[in-house]
Amino acid sequence: MTKFTHLLAATALTAASAAPVLAETWDMPLAYPATNFHSETAASFAACVGEATGGEIDIVTHPNGALFSGGDIKRAVQTGQALIGERLLSAHANENALFGYDSVPFLATSFDDSVKLAEAAEPALTELLESQNLVHLYSVPWPPQGIYAPKEINTVEDLSGLKFRAYNAATARLAELANMQPVQIEAAELSQALATGVAEAFISSGSTGYDEKVWEHLSNFYEVDAWLPRNTVFANKDAWDGLGEDQQTAIRDCAAAAQEEGLAKSRELTQFYLDGLKEGGMAVEPPSDELRAGLAKIGETMTAEWLDAAGEKGQSIIDAYKAN
Repeated sequence: MTKFTHLLAATALTAASAAPVLAETWDMPLAYPATNFHSETAASFAACVGEATGGEIDIVTHPNGALFSGGDIKRAVQTGQALIGERLLSAHANENALFGYDSVPFLATSFDDSVKLAEAAEPALTELLESQNLVHLYSVPWPPQGIYAPKEINTVEDLSGLKFRAYNAATARLAELANMQPVQIEAAELSQALATGVAEAFISSGSTGYDEKVWEHLSNFYEVDAWLPRNTVFANKDAWDGLGEDQQTAIRDCAAAAQEEGLAKSRELTQFYLDGLKEGGMAVEPPSDELRAGLAKIGETMTAEWLDAAGEKGQSIIDAYKAN
């Protein structure tokens, strides 16, 4: 009888150890289509986390604003309505100027410089996010930003009067300084805004134009390489603090891999997107000397304004960036 009891106990223990671990589901809202490279990178990250944690953490991505719109993602993760999310943090620069570090015009205009700037900003950005119950995990740059227009643009004055789609404080201010009319529009709403005339021009990467098939509404794209904004992935700090050390390490490792993968994709796809715009019928070309000079003056004004708003921490980011 004793041997039988021991056998039952051993069998029960074996069955318990073999039982699948109940996954903890983390919903991850994304603002961009599932086919966008940022969303694809997030999906790869989610798969990595599931494997690295042995199925203990199941991250479910929700692209194209399906769970929360772009403007609501950060607040949703802060409050625990979602436990992880991706957001263009520069869209929150009105909340704190440091969030706009990556949208200072003509400061970092290449991928290599974008990486240096992100490294310089990470300590201050991490501290700021933690003060808002968020944990910084990784960020990925968009390709360089260019101007989309419904006509030929040779000078800044040619932009005057256009309804200009703004997605953050920097783009709204650029519109004002170029005498355009800024209109706040999230990525998921862009195509409709162009179709209905709510927006007539905007600044973004080739990726956005390709995803939204903007050649159906606009004719020209100018490679002004104004900046490379970054999408940042962050987690709810309360949920993060509830994880085991092994789980946190696994997620950090997957985040580091996702950051490298996303950067490589962005580099690789830059020319692909521009070629796609051309194939759609758009004129894709560098800006004229007059347009470049006019935008440079606007950039000087906006840089001074950002440094004034960001204070000593903003200056320290610039100093660290230039020292690299």
